[in-house]
Amino acid sequence: MTSRSSPKFRVAISGAGIGGLLLAVTIGKFSDVPIDLYEAHAEITTVGAGVAVWRRTMDIMKELGLYEDVAKVAARAPDSSHGPYMRRSDIREGGHEWFHQTFTYGPSQMHRRDLVHILEEHLPQTCTVHLSKRLTTYTQTPSGALELNFADGTMATADVLIGADGIRSPTRKTMFERLAEDSPGTIDPDRVSDYVNPSWTGYLVYRSLIPVEKLLKHSPGNPAASEMMVACGRGKNIVSYPVMQGTLVNVAATVLDPEKTNTQFEGHWVSDVSEEELQKAFDNFEPYSRQLLAFCEKPSRWALHVVNELPCSTSGNVALLGDACHAMTPHFGAGAGQAIEDAFVLGRLLAHDLTTLSNIPTALRIYQDIRLPFATFVARESFKTGYMTNFLAPGYFDGIDLSNEKEDLERLHQALLKQWAWQVRDGSIEEWVEAEKQLKESVST
Repeated sequence: MTSRSSPKFRVAISGAGIGGLLLAVTIGKFSDVPIDLYEAHAEITTVGAGVAVWRRTMDIMKELGLYEDVAKVAARAPDSSHGPYMRRSDIREGGHEWFHQTFTYGPSQMHRRDLVHILEEHLPQTCTVHLSKRLTTYTQTPSGALELNFADGTMATADVLIGADGIRSPTRKTMFERLAEDSPGTIDPDRVSDYVNPSWTGYLVYRSLIPVEKLLKHSPGNPAASEMMVACGRGKNIVSYPVMQGTLVNVAATVLDPEKTNTQFEGHWVSDVSEEELQKAFDNFEPYSRQLLAFCEKPSRWALHVVNELPCSTSGNVALLGDACHAMTPHFGAGAGQAIEDAFVLGRLLAHDLTTLSNIPTALRIYQDIRLPFATFVARESFKTGYMTNFLAPGYFDGIDLSNEKEDLERLHQALLKQWAWQVRDGSIEEWVEAEKQLKESVST
């Protein structure tokens, strides 16, 4: 850690979710750069329940000294060989196992709240947390500083602003509106609304948590108590896996209407629904699936939205991170992981001794050029994988033509293995090496 008599610049992070917290932890581990972390809510909290942490993410946790803490809250050992059990389930009288997808280092499932608490506990002393501060917009002052405006009427200043403020990011909205207004030719002005506004995917996701004790009492030996299960059907699937050290089962039951993709969703994105609505949606599924859903109490329904592919994720001294930049469908369980990878690379760049106030835009462009293409690829392939597991991808098993069901399902199985291959590639540790190389080259030229 470098010691300085005065800070080289001040970083503001909008949003204290997983990405924003990890960014603050990374900056603080490798520098004494002062950080202001602004959270819209009255406390640091999280939305949703389960989160999957893969090897790529665990490598970052090791680098930051968080591995042991994260491993303690995982439902199973992070370095164990495991993976989801895939089932053909849209056969009411009885489905069947399709295949078991095993990874050398399988995903470590945990409750999002546990991960957030770990990151909060490791926030550096150089980070000041400001609660109930919802960013609305920002402007650049004549001196070059950024003026931040909050919903409560207050203002603050910073040298660097990182928007980790979610799918409805005010930072993203301001950035693209400013680009269209102040930098003609940088982006297509007719596409600004596409970049600012999230799109409904046509998916509805029903979420619930089931106590494992209750599940096993009424369904002894139910595999959902210990394994990740994916029940697949045409236009529907149910993903379940244990969280909270194996005491709860996280359930996400998804219904897709392809004709509603990119249409306007009417109503609240998240709402409480009845158990009957959830059970009716999967009435054509096998007994195992219907039994699992019968244990889901007080389910919520989420209209799944994503961020459209962006042409850039930085402008001047402002950058986007995580869901604000590439909110994606959950079919890879990669949304939180990609936010963490963003935060690690960006945090290392901001903390580097070669990064100064004068070359912040260069450092942010290096981050953009390394992370945005890959995260966009993951989002795009996640969407494709969702259609494949919902038996709606053109050219693959469709759940209707059963004349070659066994062969068609095996061909789809092999295609899905290829879809998941990116998870075992080098991750952001290697991306950081490339980012540092580019930063050094930019300074030497």
